[in-house]
Amino acid sequence: MPEVTTAMVKELREATGAGVMDAKRALEEAGGDMKRAAEILRERGIAAAAKRAGRETRQGVIEAYIHAGGRIGVLVELNCETDFVANTPEFRQLAKDIAMQIAAMNPLVVTPDERTPEMEGPDEEVVLLKQPFIRDTSKTIDDLVKEVIARTGENVRVSRFVRFELGK
Repeated sequence: MPEVTTAMVKELREATGAGVMDAKRALEEAGGDMKRAAEILRERGIAAAAKRAGRETRQGVIEAYIHAGGRIGVLVELNCETDFVANTPEFRQLAKDIAMQIAAMNPLVVTPDERTPEMEGPDEEVVLLKQPFIRDTSKTIDDLVKEVIARTGENVRVSRFVRFELGK
């Protein structure tokens, strides 16, 4: 088994946002394989996100995004547990990315539970959290939210959004 160096731990931390000990343990478990270690951390993050899902989210931000020369506008409410996390650059970037996603992909609802029989199309088109992220189609919006949950240690959720388009 290859030795896990501090440089390897640092590289994994920068790539994933994981803590020092979490990165070291993942690298040891993966036998020094950086990709496998990142996957282990991602899996652990998803498990951590599931544990936090029941926590109340009363803080957060409302992000506004204007696209296409002012022809499309989006407001999205992204919630977390504390105002400390709501003011972090990572949380703010997630809010911006989600608002941009809504402007580009025009989802109708946040979660599959909100779908009605009148809504036509697959979940990947209609449901925001199921859509592939426009900047990295290997991830869904739900994956992005879970990554932020894993990094911040708080529950994060998209509460609601509205999309305006001129003439519609």
